[in-house]
Amino acid sequence: MDKRKGMGITIFALCIGGFFVYAYLLMLSEWSPIVLQLSVLMIAGGILGVIAWIGYVMATTKPSPASITSDD
Repeated sequence: MDKRKGMGITIFALCIGGFFVYAYLLMLSEWSPIVLQLSVLMIAGGILGVIAWIGYVMATTKPSPASITSDD
């Protein structure tokens, strides 16, 4: 088995294991409210981070000559 395939199997197994740990923490443990709050916080932070990155790129990218139009 080559290194790339082994790494893929490792990532796959860790993701499946992570899902079961997350499901246990969310459904069966006393940490459920904290896990739920952190999950929502990470989702909101991720979405707002992507939107902020798009805004930053739009603000700092120089326009290409083809996109510059004159107002007639």
